[in-house]
Amino acid sequence: MQVIADLHTHTLSATHAFHTALEMADEAGKLGYRAMALTDHAPSMPDSPHIWHFGNWSTMPRMIGNVVMLYGVEVNVMDTKGGLDLPDRILATQDWVVASIHSPCIPGLLTEKEANRLWLGVAENPYVDCIGHSEQQHYRYDYDLVTKAFARNNKVVELNGNSFQVRKDGIPNMRALLKACLKNGCRISLDTDAHSVRQLRENMSALFALVEEIDFPEELIVNASVENLVAELKRHHRRCAQEIGGILL
Repeated sequence: MQVIADLHTHTLSATHAFHTALEMADEAGKLGYRAMALTDHAPSMPDSPHIWHFGNWSTMPRMIGNVVMLYGVEVNVMDTKGGLDLPDRILATQDWVVASIHSPCIPGLLTEKEANRLWLGVAENPYVDCIGHSEQQHYRYDYDLVTKAFARNNKVVELNGNSFQVRKDGIPNMRALLKACLKNGCRISLDTDAHSVRQLRENMSALFALVEEIDFPEELIVNASVENLVAELKRHHRRCAQEIGGILL
């Protein structure tokens, strides 16, 4: 098993991460990645960059070294209706949008009914590409029900390597979530959620073991090949799809 891109990474634009975009891209190149997405936290996280950060990606190059760059955001889900903390006009301009729950934005526990409603609401948002680290036990949802909606609405479900360090309560849920994705034809991505170059190197191996254990097909893993990645960007009508496809294919 291998991946050609990491689609969820962070830079020191948020102070709980530790490396620059250039350092992250350089390490991705050393690891053999063809592409990577920078997805720093949206403004409701306490140390996130200002909203201007996400409207200024035109200042950044499409290539850093040999790595094709996708510029995006990890947007915060703010309520049980699936509301997000960036407006559609900003989300529409991103290359890749990961939607995640973080406790500073939704404190406390959710019932399964509340979590179902939250993710079903996110599934209807046309500007969300990927569902981030949704295996968290505090926000457990009906994987069979909701992954059907994710598949129907072309939402990619992430398996998150950083959860093995910071969200360990959800590790047992990953296998059940992955099986539901397989059953319902829901595409996934394997991502490090790296906040440092060390995590870029180390956070992926546990995910490989999971997908290999249940023989998850590579055609449903969006970052398993350049063809899969470009097809996913086109499927989501991302403006960058043609440019990135012209480089990678």
